[in-house]
Amino acid sequence: MLDFYQIQLTRCLETEQYGEAIQLLKFLLQCEGQEQYKTEWQALLDWLLGAFPEARGLNDAMVEDETESDMAEQYFRTKVDEDPEYVNKVLDSIMNGPLTPQKLLALEQLTYMDHPEIDEVLKTWLKAEQLPALLQFHVLQTLRKRGAAGTVEFTRGHEQLELEIEATPVRYEDFPQAVLNVPERVREQTEIQDPGLSLLALELWEQCVMAMYGTAAYNSIIDDDDSTIDIWAASLHIWMKEMLTGDFDMESEKIEIRESYGITDALRFRMEQAYKQLKGLIESPFLTSD
Repeated sequence: MLDFYQIQLTRCLETEQYGEAIQLLKFLLQCEGQEQYKTEWQALLDWLLGAFPEARGLNDAMVEDETESDMAEQYFRTKVDEDPEYVNKVLDSIMNGPLTPQKLLALEQLTYMDHPEIDEVLKTWLKAEQLPALLQFHVLQTLRKRGAAGTVEFTRGHEQLELEIEATPVRYEDFPQAVLNVPERVREQTEIQDPGLSLLALELWEQCVMAMYGTAAYNSIIDDDDSTIDIWAASLHIWMKEMLTGDFDMESEKIEIRESYGITDALRFRMEQAYKQLKGLIESPFLTSD
């Protein structure tokens, strides 16, 4: 369950829903038995309250989003004025240690900082280091939000990628429609008998597509025929069912799931490949550069 809340928290930060992140952190700090995480959660909550003091009452209205952005920009401009080394400190915190919510927030800070070296430092870091897949995507997002342009080359596992910064989705809703259709297809199949599965599938699918972004697997989702959505949706459904039940030998149920998505014998091999791709991501879990 803790992993689920961590995913929720990460999603709130990625989508700039800082008010929801604050409420979730307050809830987590009240939970018993998680003392080893509370220092980290408290530090994150303190940062959010300092950077976005109006976040408690923010909604998604455009005017309030603009106010939040202006406020954040002013906050970080003040921090840089007070400490000329602040940008370097933020970059150092990003480039060292594992991927954490704080690291995502540090990347978010960079979107508000006017410093001539940030873009090149991030591009060089992407190219020179074998970064975790999710971190690679968030660096691309940061460059996009900062208004950087052009292409950037880096390695993802065994693939050499060359991606246009301007094409990087800023929000999940910015991904191509084929990507959005996959969890929607799962929802259609599960919303009556197992609605919880479809909700969790959406959360994890968002993480999957960020980790796959720009790879051959990702391109197969957006470039192939209509059957591709069924292939990936069936793979996601089977994968989620195995995770939730702990049953990895559910052959009869797998057959039923494949049939419900129209996976014929001709599509079976492609579905198995998609399933292996998703299974590899969760076993990483999402964070390795392989």
